[in-house]
Amino acid sequence: MSAITRMLPSGTPTPSGFAVRFALAAAGLLLLAPAVLSDFRLSLLAKFLCFAIIAVGIGLAWGQGGMLVLGQGLFFGLGGYCMGMHMKIVDAGPGNLPDILTYSGKYESLPALWKPFSSAWFAVPMAILLPMAIAGVLGAAVFRQRIRGAYFAILSQALAGAFVIVIVGNLSLTGGTNGLTNFQTFFGLQVSSPADQRILYFVVAVTLLVVFLATRALIISRYGRLLVASRDDEDRVRFLGYDPARIKLVAYVLAAGMAGLAGALFVPVVGIISPALLGIVPSIEMVIWVALGGRTALAWAAAGAVIVNWAKSSISEQFPSTWLYLQGLLFVVVILFLPKGIAGAVEHGRSFLSSGRIRGRPDITPATATAAAAPKAGGTPKAVVAPKAVPAPKVGAKPSTEDLS
Repeated sequence: MSAITRMLPSGTPTPSGFAVRFALAAAGLLLLAPAVLSDFRLSLLAKFLCFAIIAVGIGLAWGQGGMLVLGQGLFFGLGGYCMGMHMKIVDAGPGNLPDILTYSGKYESLPALWKPFSSAWFAVPMAILLPMAIAGVLGAAVFRQRIRGAYFAILSQALAGAFVIVIVGNLSLTGGTNGLTNFQTFFGLQVSSPADQRILYFVVAVTLLVVFLATRALIISRYGRLLVASRDDEDRVRFLGYDPARIKLVAYVLAAGMAGLAGALFVPVVGIISPALLGIVPSIEMVIWVALGGRTALAWAAAGAVIVNWAKSSISEQFPSTWLYLQGLLFVVVILFLPKGIAGAVEHGRSFLSSGRIRGRPDITPATATAAAAPKAGGTPKAVVAPKAVPAPKVGAKPSTEDLS
């Protein structure tokens, strides 16, 4: 970076470190990955980038706001089912029932729950707005009562579990445990076509980059500082005249909207949405992704989602029954040795290398030793004179005046 700076004319603005890192990440996602990955691996990466969008939301709510959100699977599922219902209606064609509604034989026309999702103008916004609305209702009720910590985590987790029970219990409407599957098209794209899957990959990658930039801009704004202050000392923020409940509510609602957006993109990429992908266990896994990457660093939170899921896919291909044990071990290692995740380890290593200090003493390098020993211009090096030895007094003799000086 310094060499590039020297090559630029004086007065030319140089890009910041973040701009360079973001440009490299965008180039890797939009140029390098499609060039080197096969169609199957690229589709897997698109799936993992959907998870990264969820991780960015968790990084905002948990990392910056201190809210341990264990119910993001609920919002992810709401977004996925909204998009899945629309895609099933489009695949069935005008005047026909989606196959999921014909299995029970109870319906001769679209149920009232499905009818609004015939329109893309309703389904796409609802995939984002419905999770945000539910999060707003829950958050307003919880934060006003100053419920936080483990109690908030348990409430959000219970809501995700209740959502799964509702989905499984309404077999004729939602497909039960099988969920919605066998999708054909997504806004004119063939879901099973490798070429169209590449287009979907670019859609997901660009969406992730835009969501990341918007979230980062929010964090470095005045609101972001208030959110961090509410996380660290909520009472002091309240004494200063701000309402921590509103501050935290905004972050929670935005995180829910990101999860719903990820669910809506997940359906055409993977081709299925079912209760197995939502609920308590997947919600906990989402938190593990962020904890591994680093919950206080958005980029590493998103990277943690990609790293964990890529490792899960790769290890499960070779050792199908081993991943669950490795995942548990990974979570324990992060909690005990990497409380700030990979981001904290990288930052610690960077500060260790740049500080030049070991155990509180300055690091003496050959360069500093040479500079210290070199004589000044026009002078000669001074000789090092050993200190004068003081003779030890004899036993029984009185110390002289010269000894005491």
